[in-house]
Amino acid sequence: MDIDPHELAHVRAAIELARTARGRGNRPFGAVLVSADGTVLDRAGNTQSEDGQVLAHAELNLLLRAANEHDEPTLAAATLFTSAEPCAMCAGALFWSGVGRLVFALSTPRLHEICPPSPRTLRVTARDVLTAGGRPVEVIGPVLESEAETVFDE
Repeated sequence: MDIDPHELAHVRAAIELARTARGRGNRPFGAVLVSADGTVLDRAGNTQSEDGQVLAHAELNLLLRAANEHDEPTLAAATLFTSAEPCAMCAGALFWSGVGRLVFALSTPRLHEICPPSPRTLRVTARDVLTAGGRPVEVIGPVLESEAETVFDE
C-alpha cells in the first residue's frame, strides 16, 4: 500500500468530517481533496439532511466545487481522501472530474455489514466503477478501517 503518515492524517481528517456531518444530523461521511504538493484544496461532509437533497454526498459536494475551481492538471495530480469507499455515483463523479487518486478508509463491504444497504443502493464498489473507466485512477483502501467504523457507533 502506497500511503505515508502525512496521507494518513488526511484520511483521519475525512473521518473527522464524517463525525461532524453526523453531529449535524447528516449521514457520517467526509472527504478531503489534496494537491500533489500536500496542500488541502477542499473539504466536505455529507449534507443530505441539512440540504434536503439525497445527492448531497460528501464526495459529490466536494467534487462539484473542485471541478469549478481547479484546472485539469491540478485535479489529475490530486488525491481524494474519504472516510468510506465512495458509492457508485461519487466514484463516477471522481472519474469525470479527473481526480487521479482515491484513498478511502471504510470499505463498501464493511459499510454494508454495519449499515445494510437500502434497495436504492447500487451494490458496486468504487474500485469496480473506476476500473471500468478509460483512464487510470489509483485506488488505495481500505486504510484505518477500524477508526472509520467508530463514527457509526457514536
